[in-house]
Amino acid sequence: MNSMKSWIAVLAVVVASLVSPAASWAHEGHAHKVMGTVSSISGKNLMVKTAEGKSVMVMLDGKSKITRGKDAAELASVKVGDRVVAEGQEVKGMLMTTVLKLGEVAAK
Repeated sequence: MNSMKSWIAVLAVVVASLVSPAASWAHEGHAHKVMGTVSSISGKNLMVKTAEGKSVMVMLDGKSKITRGKDAAELASVKVGDRVVAEGQEVKGMLMTTVLKLGEVAAK
């Protein structure tokens, strides 16, 4: 009977881990990616609106690498309306960017 209780307990743990929300797996300190359109720029911070309508603060620093296509780009070349892919570490719901890839064609 004890082995049956142990088996049920193990099964309960496995099921609980499978049904836990995916958001709990997306915790801080791991690489994340944000894709969307730049909606505003304030200094070295960009607000990026995703296809799902969520706005994410994307922060850049001196170590952030910015590219447009295969070429290096400067922060000054980033414009509202640019399509971007930002990769980096999530910090308190914001993205500390290590790589910012700009769309091939700049926003007008």
